[in-house]
Amino acid sequence: MKYSLIASLILQSTLVLAELLPVHFTAPSAAHFQALVANDTFDFGCRAVAHPLEDGRFKLRAFLTEEQISHVQSEYDQLSDIKLVRETPFSKRAATAPIGTGDRFSGGTIAPSGLGTKAAGSTIASIMNVNEIGSALKGLNSVYGVNLITLPYKTFNGATQTAGYVGAGTDKSNYHLYFSAGVHARERGGPDNIIYWISDLLAAQKAGSGLTYGKKTYTNAQVTTILNAGIVFFPLVNPDGVTYDQSTGSNWRKNRNTKSGSSGAAVGVDINRNFDFLWNFPKYFDSSTAPASTSPSSETFYGTAAASEPETKNHVSIYDSFPKIRWFMDIHSAVGDVLYSWGDDDDQSTTSTMNFLNSAYDGKRGPTGDSTYKEYIPATDLTNIRSVATAMVNSMKAVGGRSYSAQQAVGLYATSGASDDYSFSRYWAKSGVNKVYGYTLEFAPSGNFYPTAAEFNTNILDTNAGFMDWALQAIAIGVE
Repeated sequence: MKYSLIASLILQSTLVLAELLPVHFTAPSAAHFQALVANDTFDFGCRAVAHPLEDGRFKLRAFLTEEQISHVQSEYDQLSDIKLVRETPFSKRAATAPIGTGDRFSGGTIAPSGLGTKAAGSTIASIMNVNEIGSALKGLNSVYGVNLITLPYKTFNGATQTAGYVGAGTDKSNYHLYFSAGVHARERGGPDNIIYWISDLLAAQKAGSGLTYGKKTYTNAQVTTILNAGIVFFPLVNPDGVTYDQSTGSNWRKNRNTKSGSSGAAVGVDINRNFDFLWNFPKYFDSSTAPASTSPSSETFYGTAAASEPETKNHVSIYDSFPKIRWFMDIHSAVGDVLYSWGDDDDQSTTSTMNFLNSAYDGKRGPTGDSTYKEYIPATDLTNIRSVATAMVNSMKAVGGRSYSAQQAVGLYATSGASDDYSFSRYWAKSGVNKVYGYTLEFAPSGNFYPTAAEFNTNILDTNAGFMDWALQAIAIGVE
């Protein structure tokens, strides 16, 4: 395989803020993409994922500027095994789901109402704006008595962040399930997915009824089981970024911190590379890998220190407030995967000393498919996390037939500082804390960060059924 030309692309180290255009690459194997995804100026969505095609080749989605596309095409003219294919530009796709105007929840006097308690074919007309997300939380509080907690740190633009908890009373040690959404600003619908699910659970509990999502149905007893496990939810981790993205339509991903760069793509930190798990990747990873970026202009810029961002700090503070959380889900789009730990390297369950805390392996982590380093995970833990991921995938597939898969988070390339790995790593890195199994859901196999109205509603159905089976299987394995 000819990697020299691909590797030359990595020499490009700047990225200007320009229109992102959807493309995909095809190649004979997933391994062909390894050098390509090491380019930290290219945008591969939340994580680079290669999907098999019917003809035996593999497909990798990306979002590039016109200048980047021209450069890649000039290089790839010399390659026969990797092809770049343009997709329909965002501006020419079917109209995307609109962002709500005003406040449909009237300052929190009206609770949100999800699709699981409505007649088949019912729809929600628009995605919540940032103000409505806050109003929806207040509505859940005023109508259903959901507990709200103001998180301790204000965002760079001065926003106050709120999380909710429901189902297990006021004792925070009785809460075992934790959901977050809205980490990446452009991944529209994530906060809606979790808020509408919570509202469905509470409406079904009040009515003594079950829930229906497409072809998936759930009983009132299952609703009660999930609520009794105690749910904590942080539906909008990145309000500054979402506010900016909703007002500009710029496919903005990061937060809006200007300390490392004051204009264009140099603004912002990728919150999902800012957690304290192998954050200092130049030290911990093999130099051939790029699990994050030190460049403020990159979509995966890791920030100035581990947990440097207030959004990250607020996310972490929830573990301290709810010390018995056992299962965690971070909601993203748009690939159609359920990802589980680890994300820094391949999993292995035989050599416990080969782990992220062992400095003997510094500089060796990251490359997949080799024997130099693989991240240790106890065999029982691996069985547990795979079981829950499989249950969630099967549920989402059953709703309406869309394709989803479960896989280890490392995928095509290693990641550092991600929320799911941080949650799982705490048990070994911090004395006396609970073990938390961490997941990332990449909903929307359509690949659209900005879904159409139909996709937006299908995403709600898929994810809400997925949350049900994820929670039920997790509870069956154990929450204590």
